[in-house]
Amino acid sequence: MRLIQSAVIALSLAVAAPSFALADTSGTFTGASDHITTGGVTVVKNADGTATVTLGPDFSLDGAPDPRVGFGKDGAFVDGTVIGELNALTGEQTYIVPASVNVDDFNEVYIWCLKFGVPLGVAELQ
Repeated sequence: MRLIQSAVIALSLAVAAPSFALADTSGTFTGASDHITTGGVTVVKNADGTATVTLGPDFSLDGAPDPRVGFGKDGAFVDGTVIGELNALTGEQTYIVPASVNVDDFNEVYIWCLKFGVPLGVAELQ
């Protein structure tokens, strides 16, 4: 009887325990607007409702004025989604997406030229 009670308690705790394994998405940049943009990007949802966008160690942009990191959907950049200035033209960099932005609403990460309003690179998220 004690073994059954222990098993029921263990099962109850397992069912009630919250899961923090949140889905990750990733993609690879392709250049746009005659710019060379390469490397990977990963979007990880955090347990606190924020998300983390990481441009991989292999990230590279050939240069442009005022590059920003933002989101898009189905081939179009979405205004108001910029999460920060590009920290560097190459290498790994991380950006925090506020909880007010639902990353599930987008299927692309953009390197966006704010000055000219054109994409510099796009990564389709899988």
